[in-house]
Amino acid sequence: MSAPIRHRAVVRVAVGVVAALALTGATLTAGQAAPFRGTSPGTPDAQVARPDLGRAVAHDESAPLRRLAERRSPAPRHAQGQALRDPGPRTSGGGFTGDPTVQSAPGEAAIAPPVSSFEGLSNQDNQDELGFQVNPPDPVGDVGPDHYVEMVNIVFSVYDKAGNQLVQPTALGDLWAGFAVDDCTDSSGDPIVVYDQFADRWILTQFSTRGPEYYNCVAISTSGDPTGSYYRYAFSTGENFPDYPKYGVWTDTYSITTREFGPDGEYGIGVYGLEKSRMLQGRQTRVVDFFLDGNDPDVLPLVGDGLLPADIDGDALPDGDAAIPLVGTQDDGGGYGATLDALNIWDFSVEWAATPTASLELADQLPTAPFDSIYPCRPGARDCLPQPKVRDRKKFLDVLSYRQRPTWRLAYRNFGGYESMVTNQSVEAAPSTAGVRWYEIRRTGEAYSVHQQGTYAPTDGVHRWMGSIAQDAAGNMALGYSVVNGTDVFPGIRYTGRLASDPPGVMGLGEGTIIDGSGIQRSKNSRWGDYTSMNVDPVDDCTFWYVNEYYTRAGERASKVGWQTRVASLRLPGC
Repeated sequence: MSAPIRHRAVVRVAVGVVAALALTGATLTAGQAAPFRGTSPGTPDAQVARPDLGRAVAHDESAPLRRLAERRSPAPRHAQGQALRDPGPRTSGGGFTGDPTVQSAPGEAAIAPPVSSFEGLSNQDNQDELGFQVNPPDPVGDVGPDHYVEMVNIVFSVYDKAGNQLVQPTALGDLWAGFAVDDCTDSSGDPIVVYDQFADRWILTQFSTRGPEYYNCVAISTSGDPTGSYYRYAFSTGENFPDYPKYGVWTDTYSITTREFGPDGEYGIGVYGLEKSRMLQGRQTRVVDFFLDGNDPDVLPLVGDGLLPADIDGDALPDGDAAIPLVGTQDDGGGYGATLDALNIWDFSVEWAATPTASLELADQLPTAPFDSIYPCRPGARDCLPQPKVRDRKKFLDVLSYRQRPTWRLAYRNFGGYESMVTNQSVEAAPSTAGVRWYEIRRTGEAYSVHQQGTYAPTDGVHRWMGSIAQDAAGNMALGYSVVNGTDVFPGIRYTGRLASDPPGVMGLGEGTIIDGSGIQRSKNSRWGDYTSMNVDPVDDCTFWYVNEYYTRAGERASKVGWQTRVASLRLPGC
């Protein structure tokens, strides 16, 4: 069942325009354009369309997850080893231009080994549960007081903190078994899991792929027990396919950003706010959404291939009326028309009153140190990083840098006198060498700044990419990532970190290993990632938990796409 397909309102926002509105029920009244507070090329005039106010298409409460996990999914709708869809352009760069922030050697201070490490989900779980395998895995997870929940394409599981599996690998669609929107019962992919430490709830999500109407499928636990029941929701995105959904926990709103593709060549970024208080009660829920028109040449450089919503770490809330930051990156060597390398900061605000109000504003554009996000891949845009004993370039691994977007998460923390956000992206750190560019963005009052940035790329012949970064309560940072080279480093997982007292832009601690790979990905489908997840334990606000994929020799022999995942926890000194 579903409502008639909605046609999305388009917000064509040139640099210097804020889209704001008042919402009464489903009636929209236009807001006023406001002056741009940052500095950027562009013109202040633009068409500003109203965002949409809607409601969940369907909602209910599931049976306990531990019972849902006992059922088998129907016959698969995907082929063996299929690459999940990833629409959008493939851009090519203008060659390597240099990166002045490269850290060419690990820090001198030793980094502690992982506190714990255990096997997560694998493509074999897809094979066992669904009868087929997929690539990429999109490994993602989050940690609560007593549990770790991991999701991959296209199964998920629940563990205790010792790594004991409490819920067997379960198809994503099984979480929505019997739901009114049948599209959500497919195991479609691009999962995200976040833990809301303020409400003690788990949010598990995926998109739908059937069409012609599409949905963000969202399940929120009815308690702090992730093996219990869930309130389930479907939020329509109309005729736009909501690729690459990313979620953030905020004070009274759960935010979503998507890359959206319409039936007639439309492209843009969807921005959604979900009414948190009603979702926590399992009630009918309102949703407000904007669509930033990527076919507008003034908008495209400002949104690129996606924006990340801030996701809160720690126990300090933002000020009650603080906007939700959304962050994207742009590369002047890319194909989207950017004239400088920069971070673009959007402010997204929703007030859930009887008459709600919402706004989406390009708050600032922060120039960064030069970087090259477009890696020199060939013969295809995904054939990038060599593996040991692999001569066929079509079996090189995808660095995904051409997407011109930061990778999961935008980890937010309120330190009292300022707010801090960290994120990262894969770049060409040296000619034909992949590295991880990371950023710390600060907001003081309403003013944003790049507090520090660096590109972690020791000159040891090893490629580092597909990272995720977060901060602990002391302001220390942990950065996890994939590693590989063409001789003796098989696809594996490493990490580094910095103390709050380290010099700006430097990962002052050495490099640690979560697990060394011992096999290769033999598929001609080069996909890798598309994201990993570094999270912080809400119990002590100091322990980091990281999940990523890797290969073993046994996994390689079992399948051309025999990826496995590993979950590890680690701590840095001084927290």
